[in-house]
This record gives sequence, structure tokens and C-alpha cells, in this order.
Amino acid sequence: MSKTENKRLTKSREPEITGAKISDMAEILTLQQAAFQSEALIHGDFTIQPLTQTLDEIIAEYNQSMVLKAVEDGEIVGSVRAHVEGDTVHIAKLIVHPEHQGKGLGRQLLAAIEEKFPQKRYELYTACKSDRNLHLYETAGYTPFRRETDHAGIAFVHLEKLKTETARAAQIS
Repeated sequence: MSKTENKRLTKSREPEITGAKISDMAEILTLQQAAFQSEALIHGDFTIQPLTQTLDEIIAEYNQSMVLKAVEDGEIVGSVRAHVEGDTVHIAKLIVHPEHQGKGLGRQLLAAIEEKFPQKRYELYTACKSDRNLHLYETAGYTPFRRETDHAGIAFVHLEKLKTETARAAQIS
């Protein structure tokens, strides 16, 4: 098999989703900065928190959250973070390398982080203008429940998802 054929076969594999290590956080921060460029363009604001976050800040998040990574050919191409408050899992910074967006990896990462937690409720937020993100979250079962505007004037929508068992129990009562 030629190197080109072997590389094509390797590229066709699904990225492997596993727990991130603290040593991955610098690479995840670089990926985050690449992935959030499109959000900055939408809002005309390149000072949004994902672009200005420092390595120390992302390591602090790592120490308080579960962080998953998606790896393809030895490179981190996606990541997601989550932490628990009460009965709610707060999902944050679902990021996919720009060259890998639109291929289902975001959906896979979202499903993987949900599987890691037994809680009945998941919550996340995104900018109201982020149509691709909203489409992903809504097709994954998330529904809007609150809107707010930050100090820079960017409008956000908070979405939630109840596990099926919880939704059924609520319908019965």
C-alpha cells in the first residue's frame, strides 16, 4: 500500500474521543482560539472570552471540569468541557477544528459528554447569532429557556435538555 493510500485510510477513521489530560490543555487552548474565530467574526468582536482566555485560566477550568478531546492522526481536533452543579450538567466550549466542522464531530462530542454524567438535566449556551450552533443543539434535543445580553452587547440563548426518563416522568405527574 502506498503512503498516499495509507494516509487516505487513516484520514477516513473517526476521531477517538477520550478524556483530556492537563498536558493537552495548551493544544486545546490553541484549538479553541481557532474554532472561535468564526464567532468573533459574527459579532465583530475579537475580545470574546474564548479568544482571550489564558493557559492558566483553561487549566483552572480543567481542574474543575471534565474535559474530553477528539484526536485524529495524533492531533486534537475537538473538545468539550462540563461540570456539575446540583442536578445540572453545565456543558461549555464545545469546539471543533474549522477543517472538521460540519462533519458530525460536534454532535459526537456532545453525546460523549452527556454519556459521562448520570444527571437528568443538561444546560449550555451560545450566541443568538450562532445559527450553526443553535441548529446542532436543537437537533440534539436542547430547547431554549432564557436569553441574556452580556456587557459587550452580545445576546446569548441558554438551552436545556432533559433526559428522556425525566421528561416522561414530568408528563406522567
